[in-house]
Amino acid sequence: MDRVPFFDLKRQHATLKDELMPAIKSVIAKSAFSGGEFVEVFEKQFAEYCGTKYARGCGSGTSALHLALLALGVGPGDEVIVPAHTFIASAWGISYIGAKPVFADCLPDTWEIDPRAVEKAITNNTRAIIGVHLYGVPCDMDALQKIAKKHTLYLLEDCAQAHGARHDGTMVGSIGAVGCFSFYPGKNLGAVGEAGAIVTNDANVAEKVRMLRSHGEREKYVHEMVGYNERMDGIQAVILSVKLKHLDAWNKRKTEIVKKYVEGIENPAITFQTIPENVTPAYHLFVVTVQNRPTFIEHMKSRGIDTSMHYPTPCHLQKAYASLGHKRDDFPNTEYVADHCVSLPLFPELTEQEIERVVEAVNSYA
Repeated sequence: MDRVPFFDLKRQHATLKDELMPAIKSVIAKSAFSGGEFVEVFEKQFAEYCGTKYARGCGSGTSALHLALLALGVGPGDEVIVPAHTFIASAWGISYIGAKPVFADCLPDTWEIDPRAVEKAITNNTRAIIGVHLYGVPCDMDALQKIAKKHTLYLLEDCAQAHGARHDGTMVGSIGAVGCFSFYPGKNLGAVGEAGAIVTNDANVAEKVRMLRSHGEREKYVHEMVGYNERMDGIQAVILSVKLKHLDAWNKRKTEIVKKYVEGIENPAITFQTIPENVTPAYHLFVVTVQNRPTFIEHMKSRGIDTSMHYPTPCHLQKAYASLGHKRDDFPNTEYVADHCVSLPLFPELTEQEIERVVEAVNSYA
């Protein structure tokens, strides 16, 4: 019997071949490889999708966070609060600009950033908060907005895992000052290489990001600021334009799969992420916790089910941030999830038989 893969992007691209290949050829025909008209078209489409005035494509989700912070004027000596339980890239942009990442614990049930921990972490040097919509589930934007407004802070949304998710009916990315997206191939909306974008309603931020991503230029060979080479590729843009038309259907299918998991898995050893009632997730990952992770993973493997872990070492315990002086037990909720998390297979092309096999394998674990 074939294994149930954790993720299989080949299935998606096989179904889109007749749409993707002509799109790629159109970019080659016009040699619009770095920035250009296809990027501009996708930017308009994605801004409309997110419900914002502006979208600016860039080289990756990491560069989106980096350029967004620069455009907001955050810099050396400033502090930015960010979850300890997230992919490390959520903190990289803070470090790139010479600011200090200040980690905050997650909630014990939703595993999203804890607003009370955020407020406790605020100092006179705090300039911004980054809320991460982890696994595609929106974090508590109402609470974070109140905190940001109270302390006059910028609120950024890390939407790298949440393309199409909604908070109180509003599309993520359009709620904070800036929304930052990754189009890494495995994301809900993925390129065939590296790409990212920021979305915003602030014309000044949009213009600064446009300049920063292209060597600080307002016009060719006129460099008004120190800039970067972080343009989106034309081929990535046209592929994203094709895939954007399918995003809602893919999100709907993954929601159906998650529903089958939640309703079918009856093993008391398994704990699910709590989903707040006022959010509509765009599931990127389906993560559970289990007390004895190694034995569970081995059990699943023995039954032909591939799994993964997101994220087994939290940001504050990474060697890259050892200079911040954190230690075990600084963020107990984050560390518990990191020590016990397991990600089950989740992608739109999973078959009904494969879903049943995952459920059966989980339920047979003892």
